[in-house]
Amino acid sequence: MSGFTHFDAEGRAQMVDVGDKPATERIATAKGRVVMAPETLAMIVEGRAKKGDVLAVARLAGIMAAKKTADLIPLCHPLMLSKVAVDLVPLPPDRIEIEATVKLTGQTGVEMEALTAVSVAALTVYDMVKAVDRGMRIEDIRLTHKSGGKSGSFDAA
Repeated sequence: MSGFTHFDAEGRAQMVDVGDKPATERIATAKGRVVMAPETLAMIVEGRAKKGDVLAVARLAGIMAAKKTADLIPLCHPLMLSKVAVDLVPLPPDRIEIEATVKLTGQTGVEMEALTAVSVAALTVYDMVKAVDRGMRIEDIRLTHKSGGKSGSFDAA
């Protein structure tokens, strides 16, 4: 199991000890999308969804999810985040692009928080309009940028 920091020498799951690591500024950005029928996107953009403002609720859900990542992913550290930004951009005819950026100064990265924010924002979009479009697809959730820490920066191609 060498090379996998979340396993001890016997192969048991463990939370990584970050206590001796220096605190550095850490930033992560993740992206994803929800693809839907053009009529569903029009309904969202025009504010006709019966459950309310889909984009505003999904943005808040993403922010809240980033703050709760350690409650959802077993070996994630609880973090004191300094910034969470979630943007949802309707792209006619049939999709909403989602981007989340998370930032802190600390001893461990925020990739999981950014990915969780995008995932929950996408699930919230689905939940709010599933009654009219059960064929929606949540797609391509991925890390697009990270900086800070010992491993340095990463930018997806």
